[in-house]
Amino acid sequence: MPENSKQIMGEITIPEEIVKGGDLELNNLPAINAKIKTLLSKDVSKVLEVVMAGGLFAKASDIHIEPEEKTTKMRMRLDGILHDLIVLDKDVSRKLVSRIKLLSKVKLNVEDRPQDGRFTVVLPFREKTLEIEIRMSALPSEHGETIVMRILDPRKLIKLDELGLRKDLFETFKREIEKPNGMVIVTGPTGSGKTTSLYAFLKTINKPGVKIITIEDPVEYHLGGISQTEVNSERGYTFANGLRAIVRQDPDVILVGEIRDLETAQIGMQAALTGHLVFSTLHTNDAPGAISRLIALGEDTATIAPSINMVIAQRLVRKVCPHCVKFEKATSETIERLKKEMETVKEDIFTLPSSVDVPIVVGCKACSFTGYSGRVGIFEAFLLDEEMEEHLYKSPSIAQTREKAIKKGMATMRQDGIIKVLERKTTLDEVDRVT
Repeated sequence: MPENSKQIMGEITIPEEIVKGGDLELNNLPAINAKIKTLLSKDVSKVLEVVMAGGLFAKASDIHIEPEEKTTKMRMRLDGILHDLIVLDKDVSRKLVSRIKLLSKVKLNVEDRPQDGRFTVVLPFREKTLEIEIRMSALPSEHGETIVMRILDPRKLIKLDELGLRKDLFETFKREIEKPNGMVIVTGPTGSGKTTSLYAFLKTINKPGVKIITIEDPVEYHLGGISQTEVNSERGYTFANGLRAIVRQDPDVILVGEIRDLETAQIGMQAALTGHLVFSTLHTNDAPGAISRLIALGEDTATIAPSINMVIAQRLVRKVCPHCVKFEKATSETIERLKKEMETVKEDIFTLPSSVDVPIVVGCKACSFTGYSGRVGIFEAFLLDEEMEEHLYKSPSIAQTREKAIKKGMATMRQDGIIKVLERKTTLDEVDRVT
């Protein structure tokens, strides 16, 4: 077997000359762009190494290669927003795509249908070696294959106290995820941080005496001490029949990647009612919408109410860059607007000060001149206690459930976002964009 066969088939190692100082020199888009340009006329084979190293150092979540009529655009997603990186000619991009497909172990001669694969980036970094999985998706388009590489960086797995929860929410979450049974549902669109939150829950309760099994699509991050399984629809291993098998494995805690159909919902709720703690996700816009979504799938209110402990909705907002942020006093109009928006928030959660300083983004090298660096969650959550259960038996609308949850003390995601603005973590513009 050739010495470099491992690198060609499934693994790419970033050389020392790129890694050395890379976290300082390749941690922003202009620097990555400049480095790629120096290689285009010398060694095209090194371009992918620089792109992957740059993506890791700049903390990108995805790298996109998008063919156009005469050129190919490469973009990176930083803190949830896509940014242009560089425009390549067709010859370079073809070589790049072939290299990526080879690494991902997908068919090089297939360009007319979608393909999915994975490869590993080995990064010697600060006296240790990181192995980071890359999930690759190839999709046929008008001018060639579009490639998206999702960076599954294990360093992004965080603890419960790093999610950005208010003190009252942190205490509520910790209490609910340590209960012996029931269901906790996290809702939100794709890319809203649901998986990060669920893994933070698992890390909190992952102890020697607790048996945890997950079924995911796909398994994104590997956690020690937990049995993780992956949906495989081609072999008939779906969320529903996988969950049915998991229940027979004597678990204490079950994580179901997503409730997509009535069968999965029914089995999950039955497990929650029979002594298991179940975590799962739903695609809804807010926390009250989760109940209506389950009813729309065909689940009965009489089962929903006693089986669910808590429903959470979340989004991610970008945090202001600590290196370049500036602050200014909010205008009287802004303060009046904030007062109106925060009037339903209980005083023990938050009280609006008379004088408010709000962050203003600037932009610098450290944040790729975006003014933002990193993201933090904004949340809303309500518990299904006896009063809320009685409310659900009346078949309320989403608006009525929201009104009831707010009366019982729920701060909305938007209000949680405004609290983070006043804590100088993000901006009003960012909260407006997300909520």
